[in-house]
Amino acid sequence: MRDAPAGKPTVRVTQYSSLNRPTGRTGLWGRIPWYVPLALRALIRRSGQIIAGVVASLALVACGSSGNQASHEPKGNFKVTVASATFPASQRLAQKTHLVIAVRNTGTKAIPNLAVTICNVTCAYNAPKGQGTSAQAFAQDLNQPYLANASRPIWIVDRPPGPCLYSCTNGGAGAYVTAYSNTWALGHQLAPGHTATFDWGVTAVSAGSHVVAWQVAAGLAGNAKAVLADGSQPGGTFAVHVLSAPQQSYVNSAGKVVVKKG
Repeated sequence: MRDAPAGKPTVRVTQYSSLNRPTGRTGLWGRIPWYVPLALRALIRRSGQIIAGVVASLALVACGSSGNQASHEPKGNFKVTVASATFPASQRLAQKTHLVIAVRNTGTKAIPNLAVTICNVTCAYNAPKGQGTSAQAFAQDLNQPYLANASRPIWIVDRPPGPCLYSCTNGGAGAYVTAYSNTWALGHQLAPGHTATFDWGVTAVSAGSHVVAWQVAAGLAGNAKAVLADGSQPGGTFAVHVLSAPQQSYVNSAGKVVVKKG
């Protein structure tokens, strides 16, 4: 540094290399490291990119959901027949049984998405509170106030309909489950002359007399309607009495489970 002329203040000029940067600058809370402003600028830049991405995603979702989902489901009646509908009328606690409903397409058109709904007592649209689909499938509602979930199982579903994939093997509602209350659907068309079988493997956990209702639909949006030969919607009920005495069983010398009858 050279001496400044007399009468003028001294100005000290210091140059820093990339390896000799200043340690910081004075701020509101004292000395701020030199790298903090750089990091803040990078963080703000990344945050702006994330927000822009979220906004774009929301815009795409909004555009995609603007159409009516029911518009993709064909309108009309689709003729079916109920090939079988079975559920044991007398059961015991802890007994494993199957509710099976098989539906055949007897019409000339492919059924868009055959579906079966399980209800408590009735599947009527104006079912009283605690009946219909207001209660969970294979369950009944407790008549008690201030319950977060009033439904209590009558049967536990061990094996839901459809292929047993990830959801099924981990205790989920199975491959045929839908977002609609208590409803399972094929997820694809059912060709004329073909039969679809819905099989629920269940275990009784509540003794007493119960009524399980079921109803068949040709689609989920309400446009496609399944009808019998007389024009009515296929459906029905099972009246079941679950005995309080649990099922008696034992393991024989061959390692097989033997169920006692009676």
